[in-house]
Amino acid sequence: MRTVGGRSYWYDHFRIGSEVVDRYIGEDSKELRERLERVREIGEARKTGERERARLMRILRAEGYLMSDGGTGQIISAMERSGVFRLGGTLVGTQAFRHYEGELGVRIEFSHSAVTDDIDISGFKRLSIALGDTVNENLVDAFSTLKFEPFQSLEKNKVWRWRQTDRSTLVEFLTPSREEDEGLWDLPALGVSAQSLHYLDYLIAEPIQVPFLYRSGALVQIPRPERFAIHKLIIADRRQAVPDQLKAGKDRAQAAFLVEVLSEERPEDLAEAYEVARETGSEWRARLDATLARMPATRARLEALP
Repeated sequence: MRTVGGRSYWYDHFRIGSEVVDRYIGEDSKELRERLERVREIGEARKTGERERARLMRILRAEGYLMSDGGTGQIISAMERSGVFRLGGTLVGTQAFRHYEGELGVRIEFSHSAVTDDIDISGFKRLSIALGDTVNENLVDAFSTLKFEPFQSLEKNKVWRWRQTDRSTLVEFLTPSREEDEGLWDLPALGVSAQSLHYLDYLIAEPIQVPFLYRSGALVQIPRPERFAIHKLIIADRRQAVPDQLKAGKDRAQAAFLVEVLSEERPEDLAEAYEVARETGSEWRARLDATLARMPATRARLEALP
């Protein structure tokens, strides 16, 4: 509470990353103090939960689970607090792949999960419009606080990626495209634009919730592991140009790892995901076959599924 000119005012005083922020709440009154007391009680309960989650994080770290680095942890935690994952955002790419260690109960080798500075968040445009809700905090403000600068796109007022100025971390927003082209679309619930991509609707259908392993943890959404594996086989064929060949190799390695695990642990789920992709269309089958021609062991596992 601060007193200015004989009147008292309340502010929210908190930290985002390394920055301390003050947000005005309102003028002092009995009703506001009652609300603040209720918030304090909720905060104490939250702190108790955070301490317990932090204890569990220490256990997982001691067991050798893949934990997030500080930079990635700060930005993904900030998005979780803002409501990105509550509003349909789904973490994709290698940052999602790392979480299958806990979901599937397996060890992921460094060669499969080498940390990338990219953080890819995807969401459905129609869902973002239909929800009629928005993030708790403007993401542009949150990114600015964490020293992210927007990449200007060719389309005016459509920003879909940000780069951190003191690190190489890149945040990108993506959305499925069912059109012939892959343009930029708005995600109103998140207050950002997104690059649309083919095949992405298959990947992020029916996502699962998992704990994000940083500090006391956060709840995020990632694709189902069987869809992640099949999607990697599809997009690996798209990445034939020289600049993307390294990414294609990583796609194949992650897909091979997941297919091997899922064919033993969840063969029915993997078989269904593979069948759905092949039945979607001839272009999907062609891309799958082109990639699997280079992966005979993975192809044999898929063909042997029930």
